[in-house]
Amino acid sequence: MNESGASAHPGEGSSDYAPVSLNDGHIEGTGALPDRFENPGLPPHVHRLGDEDPSAAKRSERQVATLFIMSMLATVLFVVAYFAIDKNSVMTIPFVGPTKALHFVLGFTLALSLLGIGLGAVHWAKTIMPDEEVIEERHELKSDDEAWEAAANIMTGGAEAAQLKRRPLLKWTLGGALGLFAVPVALPLLGGLGPMPKLDLVKTMWDTKINGRGRRLMRDPEGTAIRASDVTLGSVFHVLPEGVNDTEHPLNEKTKASVILVRLDEAKIKSERQRQWGVDGIVAYSKICTHVGCPVGLYEQQTHHLLCPCHQSTFDMTDDCKVIFGPAKRPLPQLKISVDDEGYLVADQGFKRPVGPSFWEDNGKELKS
Repeated sequence: MNESGASAHPGEGSSDYAPVSLNDGHIEGTGALPDRFENPGLPPHVHRLGDEDPSAAKRSERQVATLFIMSMLATVLFVVAYFAIDKNSVMTIPFVGPTKALHFVLGFTLALSLLGIGLGAVHWAKTIMPDEEVIEERHELKSDDEAWEAAANIMTGGAEAAQLKRRPLLKWTLGGALGLFAVPVALPLLGGLGPMPKLDLVKTMWDTKINGRGRRLMRDPEGTAIRASDVTLGSVFHVLPEGVNDTEHPLNEKTKASVILVRLDEAKIKSERQRQWGVDGIVAYSKICTHVGCPVGLYEQQTHHLLCPCHQSTFDMTDDCKVIFGPAKRPLPQLKISVDDEGYLVADQGFKRPVGPSFWEDNGKELKS
């Protein structure tokens, strides 16, 4: 016996199996265990008000529909705010401080829209859907054919159990809330893409004239004009158009109009058009890779290959800068050049193909003059 008077050995003179104190050292048990454990059972099932009162069920239906309608209104407010609120406007939020008004309103309406759907679905499940307690005995992991058929019947009968046919108001409001909720998800993605390029990547400064003549090819970054005699075999010049720094957005213009100028042995030029658009083997090509727009920055003097260091696209300068390796799909556009009266290289016209990577409006064909 221990200090509390209970037996120290389970099964010996005690039917309540009191806890055994571990302060008494080793304890040997008799191995006596009860034949069965008492089934604790389940608490009595409490019926919901809506199960017995049709008016209460109808009231729950209206509440669920109200939550779905709240979600739809929040979604509409999200769309209105996206277009109506200036992205630079600032508002002060208590305990937060100054923040962008557009960000706060979009976040709040999106959260309210999702909250309406979530609360509506939970309230629907707890007050309207069938409230039954089912005890299912364990079975083998692999179900038999009858179980599979029963599961299929349960799935097909889900709409009936959810009372969608009996309560069309829930069906239409849920569909409207879920359908509209896709708008605030898709709208920022589509709006963030920005405007279509249109002619932004087709027209460059090389298309414009200065005093009736083509723009001269200028060294980058020195900004000095290039004479044809300056370009010897093996030379490589990074070129920008004349007057690029005087434009409203010089960085944008430089990005589109950057050119690599090289002099090749005319005997090695395979393309007749390439030879005609150059001057005594001097050819000029866009510096912007047609894969993802990285600057083509490596030139192999022996093979006359241009390499893009980003993804290793390789272009053959002796064959109209066609792609010979890598993920790029189009050759680099060539700039048609000539020599003016003072011996400087000038652009006769702009690129006949869009510069940089392909885009939706670029069909890859050469532009008309």
